[in-house]
Amino acid sequence: MNQAKPRRGALRRWLDEPGVFLKWVVFACVIGIVVGGVSTAFYFCFHWATTLRQAHHWLIVLLPAGGAAIVLLYRACGMERDRGTNFVLVAVREDQPLRLRTAPLVFLSTIITHLVGGSSGREGAILQIGGSISSKIGHWMGLNDKDRRIITMCGMSAAFSALFGTPLTAAMFAMEVTSVGVLYYAAIVPCVLSAIIGLWVAQFFGVPGTAFDLAGVPDLTPLTLVQVIGMGILFAALSILFCRLMHAAPKIYDRFLPRPVLRAAVGGAVVIGLTFLVWLWNPGTYDYNGAGEAVIHAAIGGQARPEAFFLKMLFTTITLGAGFKGGEIVPVFFTGATFGCTVAPLLGLHPSFGAGLGMVSVFCGVTNCPLTSLLLSLELFAGDSYGMFTGQSLGLFAVSIGVSYMLSGYYGLYSEQKIVYSKLKPEFINKKANEHEQK
Repeated sequence: MNQAKPRRGALRRWLDEPGVFLKWVVFACVIGIVVGGVSTAFYFCFHWATTLRQAHHWLIVLLPAGGAAIVLLYRACGMERDRGTNFVLVAVREDQPLRLRTAPLVFLSTIITHLVGGSSGREGAILQIGGSISSKIGHWMGLNDKDRRIITMCGMSAAFSALFGTPLTAAMFAMEVTSVGVLYYAAIVPCVLSAIIGLWVAQFFGVPGTAFDLAGVPDLTPLTLVQVIGMGILFAALSILFCRLMHAAPKIYDRFLPRPVLRAAVGGAVVIGLTFLVWLWNPGTYDYNGAGEAVIHAAIGGQARPEAFFLKMLFTTITLGAGFKGGEIVPVFFTGATFGCTVAPLLGLHPSFGAGLGMVSVFCGVTNCPLTSLLLSLELFAGDSYGMFTGQSLGLFAVSIGVSYMLSGYYGLYSEQKIVYSKLKPEFINKKANEHEQK
């Protein structure tokens, strides 16, 4: 009898790992299919709103009404204290519940934002949608608190992958963004699987992936190394500026326009005014309304206006600070690509290569996710042939990303992001991003 108990315990432990593996294979498939389907619907609605606005530019006069409608919609649903993607980060780290109503609310409000010409992205919305749906599915399945955290990361991975077509980046981002310096390795299998399934669902319905043809990638030499380090320093400074503007805008609105409905309406009116001024300066230009993906493609092609990066930051901070919904990552891509395209020739680099460096390096600086950024450079620029990124060429991206990460300080887009370890030395610090600004 005494020997039978240890044997049964050993057998149970031996079967534990295969059982957990099979459980997460099933859960990842479920999350990938469900969240991938919702993300696909979001993409087509987003595309419809963008196409309609571009065909009828007069829709931007509805910005004040659209902003007020979004605020009233959240108020009617009891979500006035919405904190966007920060809610998802807290859900992963502390198992805070995510309301299922978050998904339709952010879905609809993001479409409204883009229909009337607000400047925002789409990934912040889709992370909230994927996180809230998967969190609720985990609750329905009766998962414990640790498993609910993993399944929430699965939803983030599936949503990001379906919308952008970058499964490795999506899985790594879900694992890396919550706690800087700590990777949730227990989530690697479910996150990767859900990202791949989500991507397949999106591809089945014809959602295109995000990819660019990058030109002018130089060989790794002492000169190019110095040039890229210089670019990384500039990208770090730009990342800090972007984050500071993003966090300053809501404070300014709160100080002078404490009523949310009025704040959204006034913010919409300010965006209309800026759009008109830009149009007078450069007739026919509506580049800073919406996500601005056409400008990103142009920058990767080697063409960008020198003021574009700053104007996009300004439009985005005014839009999101006023209460409109969407995300920050595509505006970050816009800002990094146009800035890199402009600055690279000044340092002797090809503008297309500079735009590519800017996209991933500024993304790293504002999200504090270097591994995600390195994978992003592969999935965005390598295309069907990874030859240009083998060996030394990828090292240039790694250097720029690493410099931007190290020198961007403890700023970040998400105030609930935890900086667990110092960027400068192996030291445990465990503080929130932007905490030094809040004191």
